Amino acid sequence: MITIYVYILDTLADWELGYITSELNSSRFFKKDAESISLKTVSYSKEPIRTMGGLTILPDCLIDDIVVSETSALLLPGADTWGDPKHGAIIEKASDFLSIGALVGAICGATAALANARLLDNRPHTSNGTGFLEMVSPNYKGQSFYIDAPSVADNNLITAGSTGGLPLAKQIIAHLGVFHSDTLEAWYNYFSTGKPEHFFAMVQTLPSNNEN
Repeated sequence: MITIYVYILDTLADWELGYITSELNSSRFFKKDAESISLKTVSYSKEPIRTMGGLTILPDCLIDDIVVSETSALLLPGADTWGDPKHGAIIEKASDFLSIGALVGAICGATAALANARLLDNRPHTSNGTGFLEMVSPNYKGQSFYIDAPSVADNNLITAGSTGGLPLAKQIIAHLGVFHSDTLEAWYNYFSTGKPEHFFAMVQTLPSNNEN
């Protein structure tokens, strides 16, 4: 089983992890015999958080409960509150994940927190456009590794800008290997274009239609 920890904090940007959490939690398009997924929300306290969209989320566990291992992953959403020092503990955990080769996915404001902790200094990454990380992360020194793309995968680190939720999800799913490659390509094409032929192509790749 793969445990996916989703960090939650006030002003969490609801849409940014929506594609990936819904697919990993539902497993509706998983390949046959895919690794099972356990999705857990984690925070710095047991208090509920309020998302940017006004939704209330209760954490399943605390930062100290996280088990850092190669069979776990950490997802960090965007939010307007990443500058609060109380989030430093989860960035330390992110460093632990990266150091053992476990997956970390970060989008929007979370990339700024990683940059400020110097975790992007020597790895290909992206964020909310050229100049954003310099503006919001005083310690950032990774300019030469910045790639101007919606989402960038560098082995076990996947980063994205605020509009990159869908490509981020694609790269995380590919890293975890829970979709057939044909399913993933059709899934991405469908949700990025809305064209029905991609939906029907995806359905044809699912285990009920293709036992291979």
